[in-house]
Amino acid sequence: MKSFYLTDAGKVRDHNEDSVIIVKNNSGDYLMAIADGMGGHCAGEVASSIAISYLGKHFNETFFNMRKVDAVNWLRDCAKEINTLIFRHEKDHPESKGMGTTLVTAIVTSEYILFGNIGDSSGFVMKDEKLHKVTYDHTLVNLLLSAGELTKEEASVHPKKNVLMKALGANDPIDIDIFDCDMGVSEIMLCSDGLTNMLERDQIEKVLLSDVDIEDKVIRLIRKANNRGGTDNISVAYLIRDKVGDE
Repeated sequence: MKSFYLTDAGKVRDHNEDSVIIVKNNSGDYLMAIADGMGGHCAGEVASSIAISYLGKHFNETFFNMRKVDAVNWLRDCAKEINTLIFRHEKDHPESKGMGTTLVTAIVTSEYILFGNIGDSSGFVMKDEKLHKVTYDHTLVNLLLSAGELTKEEASVHPKKNVLMKALGANDPIDIDIFDCDMGVSEIMLCSDGLTNMLERDQIEKVLLSDVDIEDKVIRLIRKANNRGGTDNISVAYLIRDKVGDE
């Protein structure tokens, strides 16, 4: 497999509150994750770092040849523990009150692919040269859209389209959405909303289908998002799976 990730502050924000990781353990399993932090006094940066640091360390220490059902429980337990760690930090550092983070993650093994999501960072897969969104955004606008109270056009320009209904550090208890993915997918991409707010899905798909190296694809996505305004931090984690029979 080939993988690459990159994060960028964008053109408007003075610092980057996103955190990203792709890690491969001794069993050959992959963990991908992006956390988009929120909160004043750089607290969002701290919250996203807590999430990604815990996930990476815990994956390397505990995730070995795990069955799918156990991996689902592993993801749920991770979300709960990260939530506890963020609330604990907030209690010990009152200046960070209101901190929180989204989290989107994917576990890729030879037997299954699982996505986990809290908030509005996104998980996508490529299958038969078509990009599909796997995760569901926990936003007020998406809730109204699902209820039929907004059209897609109204949702895209709604003044509260970035209001989150769920985030680590904002909800207690917390539960992470889990998505079981088709093993026929060829590529997996995670991103923060700094990418999806700037680029339409077909624009992202076009870049991912271009005949360039994996690093160039990720760099091009971030450059395009910046060229369209770069109003938020932009993070992309991208993995190309080995062909069936090569794993």
